[in-house]
Amino acid sequence: MFDRNAEIKRFLADAGWGNADIQAFPGDASSRRYFRLTRGDEGAVLQDAPRGAESPAEPEGASVADRQALGYNALARLAGPEPAAFATLANELTIRGFSAPKLLAADLDAGLILLEDFGEGVYAGVIEGDTALEAPLYEAAVECLAEIYRSSFPAQMQYRDITWRVREYDNIALLTETHLFIDWYAKDKGADIDVAARSQWDRIWQSLFIELNAHAPGLALRDFHAENLFWLPERQSVSKVGLIDFQDGLFAHPAYDLVSFLEDARRHVSPHLVEGLIDQFIDQAKLQNPEAFRRAYAVLGAQRNAKILGIFIRLAERDGKPAYRDLIPRVHAHFRKNLQGDIFAELRDWFAEYLPGEIT
Repeated sequence: MFDRNAEIKRFLADAGWGNADIQAFPGDASSRRYFRLTRGDEGAVLQDAPRGAESPAEPEGASVADRQALGYNALARLAGPEPAAFATLANELTIRGFSAPKLLAADLDAGLILLEDFGEGVYAGVIEGDTALEAPLYEAAVECLAEIYRSSFPAQMQYRDITWRVREYDNIALLTETHLFIDWYAKDKGADIDVAARSQWDRIWQSLFIELNAHAPGLALRDFHAENLFWLPERQSVSKVGLIDFQDGLFAHPAYDLVSFLEDARRHVSPHLVEGLIDQFIDQAKLQNPEAFRRAYAVLGAQRNAKILGIFIRLAERDGKPAYRDLIPRVHAHFRKNLQGDIFAELRDWFAEYLPGEIT
């Protein structure tokens, strides 16, 4: 830690922020750390993403077997210890008029980036302070999502002389994430999920993922929720929505970020808003076949909530963060609701056999 602190001091001194006051943000679920810097009337945020803190990301040309050998980040196509992902995505979003943080300085080899500070207007906090703002803020965020979907992004993204290839959210990544439910949540429940049950689980999900083929993929930021958005009312149009935590972005079905936003693990979204916001997105994203979109929305909601249930148990048990258990009831309620549709009949049967009572 001493060496890392010295590296941070050198980076900040080179960036002209060596004398700034530094205050740490509370820790989150990742290996990254964030610090707020104050220099007179100016502010900035330091992102500290040390290399080696996570398993490697998927390298270029990797096979499925290669990804399996490298571990979870490569299988799930997470950026892991690669700060180039954040830098290039931030740059590409910014030049298209979206409010990603501007990069003030960066040493990507060291995993250090100095970012624009969006201030205190986190969506969740703003709405908690004035519940009348929930509808207009959510409508603004959905408009932003629709505009991101309608924008053209290259697979090879650029920041200065650095490139990062944004991959597709393929079935391997989607399925790998559902395994977190079996490996952590089901195990925590005392269930014995044998090889045959796992094979059946995988087959069912693969059949559900067919629903994701009805619409062209677009850029998904992959962790789009009310604690990762900032309200910037002084800006114009979609730039009023400040975006962070998008380094794991992939090209995915357009429902992914929408369901992440509306089925928030951390806050209760007013039910009377949800259907209208889905309709708004379909309209503004100019999507055909709303029925197919809603089926894909349900599939991705189920996939994402299964993943989150597993992640929250892993955070509690492996990483010593028991507070994440407090969030499980809300996620579990989303998951039960996801599985009510006809297309989930086989998955409901799987639960009846291997985890009876879990989703009823």
